[in-house]
Amino acid sequence: MTRTIVESKTKTAIIGFDQPFCVIGERINPTGRKKLAAELEAGDFSTVEADAIAQVAAGATVLDINAGVVYNSNPDPNQTEPPLMRKVVELVQGLVDVPLCIDSSVPGALEAGLETCEGRPLLNSVTGEEERLELVLPLVKKYNVPVVAISNDDTGISEDPDVRFAVAKKIVERAADFGIPAHDIVVDPLVMPIGAMGTAGQQVFTLVRRLREELGVNTTCGASNISFGLPNRHGINNAFLPMAMGAGMTSAIMNPIALPVKEADKAAKRAEAEAAGIIIPEDMDDETFCQMFGLGSTKPRAGKEMEAIRAANFLTNNDPHGGEWIKFNKAPPKAGEEETGRGGRGGRRRRRA
Repeated sequence: MTRTIVESKTKTAIIGFDQPFCVIGERINPTGRKKLAAELEAGDFSTVEADAIAQVAAGATVLDINAGVVYNSNPDPNQTEPPLMRKVVELVQGLVDVPLCIDSSVPGALEAGLETCEGRPLLNSVTGEEERLELVLPLVKKYNVPVVAISNDDTGISEDPDVRFAVAKKIVERAADFGIPAHDIVVDPLVMPIGAMGTAGQQVFTLVRRLREELGVNTTCGASNISFGLPNRHGINNAFLPMAMGAGMTSAIMNPIALPVKEADKAAKRAEAEAAGIIIPEDMDDETFCQMFGLGSTKPRAGKEMEAIRAANFLTNNDPHGGEWIKFNKAPPKAGEEETGRGGRGGRRRRRA
């Protein structure tokens, strides 16, 4: 059985056909997040800290670390990204103990992350482009780490799944030339948006099966790509992930948390309720209000995608006896009702002296 080993200083994550699905948390990435990008340029890491803790609490097995900020003061990422990568890696691995995925298009930042990481991180990524192969594969060999292989090359991203498979095969073969085994290659077959290509889901499922059966490699993807541009993206993601798992996909780079309800949404719902003549008690707190009116929560929590993944783990016998499923669905204790350890009687809780 193919197993890809990723490690922090104290924890091991195994990506494999006979393992629970590996969730790689994507939130520590300034791409498309102007607020986070501005914070990082200003040396403010508060959002990084919050995202690291929240993603692990929601069930992420590995955290992706991307420091790709284009500074207003210096637009050259070759100068600015390596030191920022070091800082973010140091910070995150000081907060949480899960393995990391070092994510950059800048070779210097990749090496900076590899040098700073404790354990055995996943490297993200290499493509079939000749220049990229020659830059990244020596790093993979030097630091003895697994790598994400993205199925595009110098010709771009092909809509033909056979071409994408051929690119993946090329990367696996070139890696072997460097002495890198296939079990250290995690292929991203590239998920196309279903809104733009009606066969996108079917293509991925077919590709994942081929990659597993013919190349014996683990797979990953940017899970939210499938629903790009569509309404109710979570609904599509929730269906896609278990189907991809059933086809043999073993990991995904994704957001494991449901974000807190926005202030604007709370205000709009309050106005709507008042317009309908609903009297809201003055002492009702925001969390109770959001729960009562189906808005969600004021706090970060595990997203619906995590629910779908955990259910699929159970159904594929990668959660023996459903222990993780039961734990995931266990209601948290109310304030003052925390469980004690062994030795309690009849459900009573000991009082502190």
